[in-house]
Amino acid sequence: MGTSSDEMQSRWLAVLVACSFLVIITMGIRQGFGLFLLPITEALGTGREVFSLSMALQNLIWGIASPIAGGFADKYGSAKVALVGTASYALGLIIMGSVVSAEGLIWGQLLVGIGLGSAGMSIALGAVGKAVSDKQRTLALGLVTSLGSFGQFAMLPVTQFMMEGYGWQLALIMLSIISSSMLASCFVLHRQLKKEEQASTAKLASLSVRDALDKASHSRNFILLTVGFFVCGIQIVFIGTHLPTYLQDSGLDLSVASWALSMVGLFNIIGSFMAGWLASYMRKSRMLACIYLLRSVVMVGFIMIEPTPLSAIAFGAMMGLLWLSTVPLTSSLIVVFFGPAFLSMLYGVAFLSHQVGSFLGAWLGGWIYDHLGSYDMMWQIVIASGLFAFVINWAISEAKPPAAAASKQPA
Repeated sequence: MGTSSDEMQSRWLAVLVACSFLVIITMGIRQGFGLFLLPITEALGTGREVFSLSMALQNLIWGIASPIAGGFADKYGSAKVALVGTASYALGLIIMGSVVSAEGLIWGQLLVGIGLGSAGMSIALGAVGKAVSDKQRTLALGLVTSLGSFGQFAMLPVTQFMMEGYGWQLALIMLSIISSSMLASCFVLHRQLKKEEQASTAKLASLSVRDALDKASHSRNFILLTVGFFVCGIQIVFIGTHLPTYLQDSGLDLSVASWALSMVGLFNIIGSFMAGWLASYMRKSRMLACIYLLRSVVMVGFIMIEPTPLSAIAFGAMMGLLWLSTVPLTSSLIVVFFGPAFLSMLYGVAFLSHQVGSFLGAWLGGWIYDHLGSYDMMWQIVIASGLFAFVINWAISEAKPPAAAASKQPA
């Protein structure tokens, strides 16, 4: 029995590491794309809207690919889907670095979007969600999100170093080579989740994907959760794509922007883990509402003062605490409402809404800048959307978590 327990723990740790590595690479490289905005725009001789449109399309394709890839992963295994995603991601980076044109940029970002949907967060969360018990699930989802967030902290300085030392084109080729290392995660998932996913496939044979989608589409809670996730996409992609340029327009060096985004990744490790832990004692929907409200408060404070290196880095740290902490809460609420069987697919559906918001966050930021000459209106939009998301998530109906209810019972 001890050996069996040791084997289960070993398998869980292997799945956690493999899924965390997928998120580290996919999110870490992607988060650095904002550093390429100015050099690529200068090479193409266009305004910022072209780069913003490519990022917007990447986010939209990422969202569309996520429920489709999630459905295949739920049915046929995470490793096979992640393998396709790894190849697409690496190829997209090669095209971006070697084809210097608007078409090359857009096609490269489209392939990166497919890679993100097939080897990124939704696939990783689905695999982890199936590998752990109900009691450990929220904490585990928070843990893989927080460990994956290390990629943003680690990859941004690496990306900047490669750009400064070798130029933006060769930097993209080198990032493509790095992304190929995700093949190791695919191999580990195939080895460690083979039995679990075979059992899951047998169970899903008696269930209908259409029934699961129909149930979700008629769920008030799921609709509210999905609408709130739309706002999350607007906020984080606008900041991730346009914060470096906003800071450079304010007279700050690119290295300041790089460190500000690195602080987002570093403090997101803390924020995501804390969200997963606190969800055992608090209502997840109320936590989500407060996260969106606090984001708006932090953004108001940031834009009210002239940006400095200290304020930029402090902003990155505070936003980091609130960055991907929405992910374990959102995915855990989906399990609360529908169970873990179709977690990858239903999270992918909610994530599609997130990515529609991401499309607007990336593209609208560039469009507003090109037409108005500043980001002021876009900051106002993302702040107002946070207040809207606060109201939406507060309206979700959710029972108190067992841990919180137990703590209030008399001894």
